[in-house]
Amino acid sequence: MPELSHRRRLLVLAICCSSLLIVSLDNTALNVALPSLQRELHASTSGLQWTIDAYTLVLASLLMLAGSTADRIGRKKVFMTGLATFTAGSLLCSLAPNLQLLIVFRMVQAVGGSMLNPVAMSIITNTFTDVRERARAIGMWGAVIGISMAAGPLVGGLLVESVGWRAIFWVNLPVGLAALLLTLRFVPESRAPRARRPDPVGQVLVVALFGSLTYAIIEAPEAGAGTVLPFAALAAAALLGLLWYEPRRDEPLIDLRFFRSVPFGGATVIAVSAFAALGGFLFLSTLYLQNVRGLDALHAGLWMLPMAVPTFLCAPLSGRLVGARGARLPLLVAGSAMTASGVLFAAFEAETSNVMLFAGYALFGIGFGFVNAPITNTAVSGMPRAQAGVAAGVASTSRQLGQTLGVAVIGAVLASGVGASSYREVFVSAARPGWWIIVVCGLAVLTLGALTSGRWARRTAELTAQRLESPEVREAASVSA
Repeated sequence: MPELSHRRRLLVLAICCSSLLIVSLDNTALNVALPSLQRELHASTSGLQWTIDAYTLVLASLLMLAGSTADRIGRKKVFMTGLATFTAGSLLCSLAPNLQLLIVFRMVQAVGGSMLNPVAMSIITNTFTDVRERARAIGMWGAVIGISMAAGPLVGGLLVESVGWRAIFWVNLPVGLAALLLTLRFVPESRAPRARRPDPVGQVLVVALFGSLTYAIIEAPEAGAGTVLPFAALAAAALLGLLWYEPRRDEPLIDLRFFRSVPFGGATVIAVSAFAALGGFLFLSTLYLQNVRGLDALHAGLWMLPMAVPTFLCAPLSGRLVGARGARLPLLVAGSAMTASGVLFAAFEAETSNVMLFAGYALFGIGFGFVNAPITNTAVSGMPRAQAGVAAGVASTSRQLGQTLGVAVIGAVLASGVGASSYREVFVSAARPGWWIIVVCGLAVLTLGALTSGRWARRTAELTAQRLESPEVREAASVSA
């Protein structure tokens, strides 16, 4: 790829960040719209869960495929396809006449979304070849996530209250079209020197595992065992199939040897735990603020700012700490704050006091703000450079899977507790088990943050990297030595 001018590189970064912004903003803003969707489309709790999980589930299933496809056929080509698909999916979502079609169109959105974030990161990495410039560019990329977290609930509330929930999807249309045209004009094409081969069997097994597991969890409170058990059995069979098949491929979709690295395995579980807590937290908070407290969407969005603002402020601080002192301290802070937040709700019913509610939201925001930077850093630490992109892709998939499971599990627990009662009557007691699940997720972040960041853990990462190095790389290293 030819060397670009500084201004052109910044323009490429802005285009990539715009794609991340519409994807992230769409997801956080939609949470505020859930009660409006519930009323207008007559959705049950499980229907609301599917509105969120249909997107994150497809995204988690296709992220690895999208990244490897972009390396093979061209990053610009796949990125433009993703922008077009996501924008078309947003238009369809805004026109959905019922909940079932909205869920289908959210899946269309997710197919496009899966081609945006991992491919945009590859474009940034290949555009900014200087190490310092690349670090600043990735820092800007991370800041956009914080901005979307802070702005999403407020923008969503404002749009829902002034126009309606469909306006959340309208916002994506001009930004998506502008990004598409700018990509066509200014983003250069690039490919990997040697792209990974497709793994269709592994891809089908991943989709079967994620989809059947999520369905079994969400539908468990309302469907009978005869409906749920076959999907649970399919999930177990898909998992066993992955464990048997993937190690036998030269270039598997998921290289199970990565998990011999304790930091990598820990980062994967930390990502699932942290984002499961986030998914459950947003789901419970949105329904409580609007359906129990009776706030409109805008004021509910304002109440989410004590969580969103600390996330925005702590994310760059966490990145600097990771760079200066490693991942251990940010993970310990994140786990402690998320655990404390969950305890306030689970043990002390923080919903019943404005001061406690504010404190619970602020603590969760601090915890989530600190957790993001060390996840990717820990996942790729010690990995060979050729494998770092794949390792980061697994971490991204873990985030989406975590959010999917968080909404599925905590939503199912809430649905079981509410039953046929109204939210106002029983919400606080019905939500308590969900908050305890968030406490467990926070403790997992805290414990694994301590266990996977020590000297022994780093040594396992080094040994894993040595095993993963290609023979060509090892031979070159020995010759240069």
